[in-house]
Amino acid sequence: MMLQVISYQIADSIDIKSIKLSFTIELIHSDADELFYQSGPTQFVYVFKYGVVCFLNIEEKKIDEVLKLIFPYCKNLFSEKLSEEFQIEVGSKENKFGYNKIEITDANVEIFRLIMLNVSQSVSLDYYSDLTNKLLAETNYHTEVLERKGRLDISGRTLIKYIGRTLNLTNRITENLYIFDSPPETWEDENLNKIDIGLKRTFDLQERYRNIREGLGIVKDNQELLKDIMQYRNSNLLEWVIIVLIFLEVMNLIFEKIFKS
Repeated sequence: MMLQVISYQIADSIDIKSIKLSFTIELIHSDADELFYQSGPTQFVYVFKYGVVCFLNIEEKKIDEVLKLIFPYCKNLFSEKLSEEFQIEVGSKENKFGYNKIEITDANVEIFRLIMLNVSQSVSLDYYSDLTNKLLAETNYHTEVLERKGRLDISGRTLIKYIGRTLNLTNRITENLYIFDSPPETWEDENLNKIDIGLKRTFDLQERYRNIREGLGIVKDNQELLKDIMQYRNSNLLEWVIIVLIFLEVMNLIFEKIFKS
């Protein structure tokens, strides 16, 4: 039996509490961060607060209907959603992991959920990686300007917004750090643990996550340098303002003495 998994990053975040109150299909797992629904023997919908919705063995028309129901509960809904597809073949002689496919001897709800979780983590990492690369490109632009001109070509307000974007992205990744941990169920089930390890290797989750953290670290280090240069520039400007004011005060005193005499 061949089953299709497709996961979408549709927004920055999803209001899980509101979704839980609105959906009527069978809810088989929930917590503050995710909702796992079953609509048929091998049909599932997985909703994550970090803006991802994953479907297993759901036809395209039904997927569109579910997404439209979720859209009103999204924060910063994307005009173009990111997606990742994955195949599950049930009934294999042994568990095997391929580029975009897993072959498993048998399946149950927990195995399906674990596979959907890893696919969702992968598409979310694509999103965070894209944001990190944009910040790195912006960082490279400012450092290249600094190299060519010997000065910053950026205002204080622009620099603050730039720093804010980095802090916001770092906080979001930290807030959703749990998605890169193995579910508690894998600690007690050897088969689930092996499948989880195999899926993490297939999607290269740990390496991709490490690359994002390193990229954000580079951006942060460069921001500290740019901030120091900006403060130095402002300090010099303040010194010149003080010098000019002192000069004007001295000239005023001189003129007063000349005219009084």
